Amino acid sequence: MMPDRVTSNIATERIRILFKLAEENITSHPTRSKRYIDLIRKIASRNRIHIPKELKRRICRGCKNLLTPSNSHIRIRHTREPHVAITCHNCGHVSRIPLRRR
Repeated sequence: MMPDRVTSNIATERIRILFKLAEENITSHPTRSKRYIDLIRKIASRNRIHIPKELKRRICRGCKNLLTPSNSHIRIRHTREPHVAITCHNCGHVSRIPLRRR
């Protein structure tokens, strides 16, 4: 059974609220922030919706922590295909986002 529009709108709104709370608590309560990210992932999977792309890119795929300037670094790479490389300082995972020329 596919989720209806009202349910998915409520779930997306909750995801955005939890993400905002995770951002606010990342420095003072990192475990609480990690819990908010876990809840975001659980809400998205239970309601069968995607986490919005702008939020999903700020979650490490290795350790599932919130990526901030204090716990990650971002580089633009030009080798092979140009891309943005985001490295997590917690687990060392590197996320690559291709830069497509138009």
